[in-house]
Amino acid sequence: MSFTDWPWRHWRAQHADKPALRLNDETLSWQQLCERIDRLAAGFHEQGVQEGDGVLLLAHNHPQTLMAWLALLQCGARILPVNPQLPHPLLDVLLPQMTLRFALVLDGVYDGLIALSMREAAGMYRVAWQPSRLASMTLTSGSTGLPKAAVHTCAAHLASARGVLSLMPYGDEDDWLLSLPLFHVSGQGILWRWLQAGARLTVREKQPLVQALQGCTHASLVPTQLWRLLNVHQPVALKAVLLGGAAIPVDLTQQASQRGIRTFCGYGLTEFASTVCAKEADGEPDVGAALPGREVQVVDGEVWIKAQSMAAGYWRDGALIPLTNPQGWFATRDRGEWHDGRLTILGRMDNLFFSGGEGIQPESLERVIARHPQINQAFIVPLDDAEFGQRPVAVVECEPGTDITGFPAWVQDKLARFEQPVHWLMLPAELKNGGIKISRQALKQWVARLLKG
Repeated sequence: MSFTDWPWRHWRAQHADKPALRLNDETLSWQQLCERIDRLAAGFHEQGVQEGDGVLLLAHNHPQTLMAWLALLQCGARILPVNPQLPHPLLDVLLPQMTLRFALVLDGVYDGLIALSMREAAGMYRVAWQPSRLASMTLTSGSTGLPKAAVHTCAAHLASARGVLSLMPYGDEDDWLLSLPLFHVSGQGILWRWLQAGARLTVREKQPLVQALQGCTHASLVPTQLWRLLNVHQPVALKAVLLGGAAIPVDLTQQASQRGIRTFCGYGLTEFASTVCAKEADGEPDVGAALPGREVQVVDGEVWIKAQSMAAGYWRDGALIPLTNPQGWFATRDRGEWHDGRLTILGRMDNLFFSGGEGIQPESLERVIARHPQINQAFIVPLDDAEFGQRPVAVVECEPGTDITGFPAWVQDKLARFEQPVHWLMLPAELKNGGIKISRQALKQWVARLLKG
């Protein structure tokens, strides 16, 4: 499916009265959705928004966020969605490089730009549909150093969506919950799959997952969320779940299958508008094959990618900085291996460290540790050591009330002696910054302060 108009206008022409979107418990048809976008876009245009303007969108997920996103796109704006929990000193360093004119603040506070409000105006406003126009600027996780802003066109987002939908059925009667934040590329992936498929989307104010999922057939979740959902023993309409963020236990996928839920998993990057490789979850450690529109190769142990969904570049001071190397590929800094046409990600090349001459890839240890039923997340960070060079320290997020003193004994027959953590620490609340990824750099600094201080 290729579009000759904004996707919501295309679907209105196909079936104007079909349900398109649920905002909390209000259902909008494609016709009603287009009318609301038109009025909001007219309101933004009245406030001065022009094609090509950079707009900061400081917001958590809720109905207004989604509507603002669509209306700003229709104005031809370049949207920078930002997590309201990011500290202001970081924003003060980042935002001057982003060439922004306006800020729409729906959550939090920011007063360094011209303020926009969610004000509807009579009539409508839209710029011409140009799939090659720069549409979004998404901050990378910034696990080492400052985040960068990867800039995507609508065409790149739609190419990403087509690849996932080639594997994961999402028909026009299906309904995907916007379960991930739009300031993260995986949340944007849900939005563009909805627009590519002409299916239904649900956006709700923050509430328990079981309630949020009412009537939804599709969701993007982390394994812990799906475990909890299956253990609630309440009926759900779910048919398919895209899992991310951790190794996927076989028990989880089998239990989900018994409840009629298909589970999918994969590998994605901000620079590629979400998913690059994917498969139906099968308990194996690989991330599947490259989806249509993507090319993947492993060069000297490093994963290189080309794709239609690749960002146009990183944005800095009004210019695009190319992503590709001299060979025309994006070198990911992820270590990988091919086995029977499927990619296995071993971990970040930057994360590898040595202990007594033995190489330790933190991600491989984390996969083992995360199998413990009371551990939700695990991180291995190196601690400088005079004798060994560095030693592994485990930082874990656990179920409430967990006694972590039993973990050293639990890993004794699961990890080599040099891999076994010399300390076990609970993940502190201040490092859960509201993003999907925890900064390894911040973890390292915290561990060093705690144990060396």
